Amino acid sequence: MEKSAQIGRKTFITSALIIFSIMMIAGILTKVLPSGEYQRQIIDGRTIIIENSYQIIDKPDYPIWRWFSAPIEVLWSSDAALVITIIVFILVVSGSIYVLNRNHVIEYIIKKIVAKYHNQKTILLSLIILIFMLLGALMGIFEEIIPLVPIVIMFSYFLGWDDLTGLGMSLLATGFGFSAAIANPFSLGIAQSIAEVPLFSGIGLRIIIFLTTYILLLLFMIQYTKKHEHKVVPQKDDILDYNKDVSKASKVLILIISILFLLILISGFTGFMSSMMLPIAGVLFLLAGLISGYVIEKNIMKVIKDFFKGIIPILPGVVLILMAMSVKLIITNGKILDTILYNVSSIISNFDPVGAIFSLYLFFFIMNLFIGSASAKAFLTMPIIAPLADLVGITRQTAVQAFVFGDGFSNLLYPTNAVLLIALGIAGVSYLKWFKFVWKIQLVMFLISLFYLFIAVKIGYGPI
Repeated sequence: MEKSAQIGRKTFITSALIIFSIMMIAGILTKVLPSGEYQRQIIDGRTIIIENSYQIIDKPDYPIWRWFSAPIEVLWSSDAALVITIIVFILVVSGSIYVLNRNHVIEYIIKKIVAKYHNQKTILLSLIILIFMLLGALMGIFEEIIPLVPIVIMFSYFLGWDDLTGLGMSLLATGFGFSAAIANPFSLGIAQSIAEVPLFSGIGLRIIIFLTTYILLLLFMIQYTKKHEHKVVPQKDDILDYNKDVSKASKVLILIISILFLLILISGFTGFMSSMMLPIAGVLFLLAGLISGYVIEKNIMKVIKDFFKGIIPILPGVVLILMAMSVKLIITNGKILDTILYNVSSIISNFDPVGAIFSLYLFFFIMNLFIGSASAKAFLTMPIIAPLADLVGITRQTAVQAFVFGDGFSNLLYPTNAVLLIALGIAGVSYLKWFKFVWKIQLVMFLISLFYLFIAVKIGYGPI
């Protein structure tokens, strides 16, 4: 099995057209909406909006042709470091995965597991989903699981399932865990800090939300696997044909992935190196690919050649990521981001508490189309939303929960989300195929989210 991460022509064209349409909508909004700005101040090294400081400004000289050049301009924008890190990361992981697949290293490990546990598939499914959900819910992990996605997908294949099942067990589970946060430091923690709510308070209701989300996702995945399953009964002989070098390389891979997983756990619980986890994960996977490949091939030049061969199929994904990241740049350069925030807050202030919280949820849900980063969105919106919550009669804790829901669940829907694009590219799954897979469970979770926000309003979800 020599499959590498790749993006097919149809997948690329479909995704590019969708993202291009969003880019044009963002550009049109810069012409239609008035430009405006809030004043900002730096507190503890973080830029915070000053309440009631919004004012209309003259429209910037932002010509239409720059809508089309925005995907290139992101490479020297304020998000350039993040964009370049993401691009290098997916290229490294793609090349490394190809080397590992080319030499049957991952296949060897998975076949050993499947041969032993293939009669306990439902238990395996439930445990894998729970682990990935906990990574998102407790530690705010999302993009860091990308290196594990192709491994889970291959695991899914050998159990008789398909690529969407692999994505469901890994990407979807992590995203849902991120959304049903228990102690997520990036969405929940930062939003609570800015809103001046005790850190990680309100955990009782959040545990109930997490368990509800887990049960619904597990039932959804069990139902899906039953409909898309083919019988596979692996034989132990399947794994005996591999030579000793493959066994040695597999041990190297397991060791490096264990180190990566341990670093992720440490980072999630302590915040140590959290901002560096993506490049660290990339370096570790590079080492895994090169060392494992060398153990088998005994020819480093051959391994490097395979590595670059594995990079080529994923290059169209780089174009998609640049296009996706350009959406935020367009509305920022057009000076309409603060205008949107100001007008939404003005509208929400006229609603009753239930209408206000539903509107806030919808606002955060839509904002994630333009700004994917949970922390960036929290710093941008929560200084305005927190006092607005006091004004309309909802607790700040409830407003934070609306933020967590709106930021999280939409990550798995929008083609402007870089993590989603990377994972789909690695799996070779088109965005439309993914959307058809997730829209029903996403709709259910959207309604469940509204229900829990309604409950939060009625019980005065606190402490603040």
